[in-house]
Amino acid sequence: MPINTGSHPKALWPGVHTFFGNEYERLPKEYPHIFEENASELAYEEMVESTAFGLAQAKPQGAGFYYDSHQQGYISRFYHTLWGLGYIVTYEEVQDNKYLKKSFDRAKMLAYSLHITKEINAANFLNFAFDASGHPFADGVALCSSSHPTVSGLQSNVAANAADISEASVEDLLVQISLTTDNRGNRIANPPKCVVVSAQDQFNIARILHSPLQSGTGNNDINAIRHLKAFPRDYIVNHYLNTAPPSWFILTELPNGLTLFQREKYRFMQDNDGDTLNAKAKAFERYVFGCGEWRQVFGNQGV
Repeated sequence: MPINTGSHPKALWPGVHTFFGNEYERLPKEYPHIFEENASELAYEEMVESTAFGLAQAKPQGAGFYYDSHQQGYISRFYHTLWGLGYIVTYEEVQDNKYLKKSFDRAKMLAYSLHITKEINAANFLNFAFDASGHPFADGVALCSSSHPTVSGLQSNVAANAADISEASVEDLLVQISLTTDNRGNRIANPPKCVVVSAQDQFNIARILHSPLQSGTGNNDINAIRHLKAFPRDYIVNHYLNTAPPSWFILTELPNGLTLFQREKYRFMQDNDGDTLNAKAKAFERYVFGCGEWRQVFGNQGV
């Protein structure tokens, strides 16, 4: 519906001290701290898993060597989506509006709408990380699952027991990460990078990571997580993560994990309709969030 002289009748008369409601201090970008951004020039992008070799085999005297196989694994394909929004202002409203700043603010509001949309799209990749039915990962299970199919059997990147974030639950997930194996069951280096929590858990994670002694206890034991410097990039608070239940994640340093493919950057366009003289404005960008390597993301769904 076009914005007309009836949409903001007070904007047609002098004497308004201020218009408010769309000039709040806005949250900065949060997704760049979680997703690695890559430019794209294709209709879609793919990440293809490749299997490793297994362990060496003992060669009996006089017998031949054992020869292993190498094959393609699951394929993650990411299709770009164009996200956009616009508005139309009637010729009369443009002519009669007494407050130019009010008109100029609409472009800023449009930019922020696309900003918020992008943050929600990014966070939803984690919000639905435990949903195998509605949001399956490329290998057919959820992003965070106890049953990722591999050549060597099922593998897990989800906490064995759902739990709210605590020193003990973080340590349990760190132990699980330290035992990560590749698709052939070989141990791999998978150093933790950071913890990602919702706004609800920001104070809990600060105490867990930075208390000199064990957090929330009367023990005189050291804080082992802090002592071992387990998280070189500390923690990230994402204001768009689910808080009921408050799921949380540990990201590792493995490459090809959470990724943003940016096909077209943000663009703002204006034109006029020749018949109605209405002013039209729109903003859009084209991108896709995805993940190739599930071993970069270890999650706990919380309770």
